[in-house]
Amino acid sequence: MDPLLEDQVPTLESILKCIQVGLLCVQQHPEERPTMSSVVLMLDGESVLLPKPRRPGLYSERCFLETDSSSRGMLNSGSNDITVTTTVVEGR
Repeated sequence: MDPLLEDQVPTLESILKCIQVGLLCVQQHPEERPTMSSVVLMLDGESVLLPKPRRPGLYSERCFLETDSSSRGMLNSGSNDITVTTTVVEGR
């Protein structure tokens, strides 16, 4: 931790504000995201009303199945499956 900040313990309110501003910054549509100057004002201001964030751009929901003991603990990812393909680019 930065020695200058050792005596400053963040409150729950300030932690929740940081999380809310972070969620605003990852909205799916760029026009819904705040500008950097707005982010600074949101984090620095004491009485700034923050808009409620919508679902983030890379949101995936998972739920646990409890149908029988053999499938307990398995994740159901539904139609939000993601496939990652890597391509190796080599120079000549």
